[in-house]
Amino acid sequence: MSETSRTYLPAAGRDWALPLYDPFVKLLGGDAARAALLEQAALRAGHRVLDIGCGTGTLAVLIKRRHPGVEVVGLDPDPKALARAARKAQRARLSIQLDRGFADELPYAAGSFDRVFSSFMLHHLEGDAKAATLLEVRRVLKPGARLHLLDFATSDSHAPSRTSRWLHSSHRLHDNADERILSLMRQAGLADPRRVATRSGFLGDIGYYQASAP
Repeated sequence: MSETSRTYLPAAGRDWALPLYDPFVKLLGGDAARAALLEQAALRAGHRVLDIGCGTGTLAVLIKRRHPGVEVVGLDPDPKALARAARKAQRARLSIQLDRGFADELPYAAGSFDRVFSSFMLHHLEGDAKAATLLEVRRVLKPGARLHLLDFATSDSHAPSRTSRWLHSSHRLHDNADERILSLMRQAGLADPRRVATRSGFLGDIGYYQASAP
């Protein structure tokens, strides 16, 4: 795991809350939401996939457990979250590559992944970092390969839920509006960006998005 001096928002928003992150997200339906995201990806043996902002590794472990023939790479700037992810993978006896780094500066070669996943990560980023991240996603995807993204999503008529506002600041959530996400995907050069499903719950409205590399 490479070292970095950049600042970042911890996986749970605050370092002290990290031990509570997994049970809290599971209680609010986050694990089920991630499972639905994985089902949309149509993974096949031999695929190489990247989970950006993998946090404590819940999605990365789920991918490898359900698709043992898939090569799974997880990336996150938070070393404490990555340590938890490594322990999860070790307990499950799963081989997962975990790297420390930032989604807007992916340390991977162009055209090296069949799928890129992002779950509950994009809203952590400021606007410029969101745009740079999606440009990097396009770069590392193989031609025709896909991005599968899950996150809080707001619209002009729906404000962020009280729970999601408590978890993260309002300005970050408002910058995660539905059309904003799709616009950033188009600006990054990703093809056919679309919202494919919506899920409602204690976390508020959650959007599932897809786009592909041209």
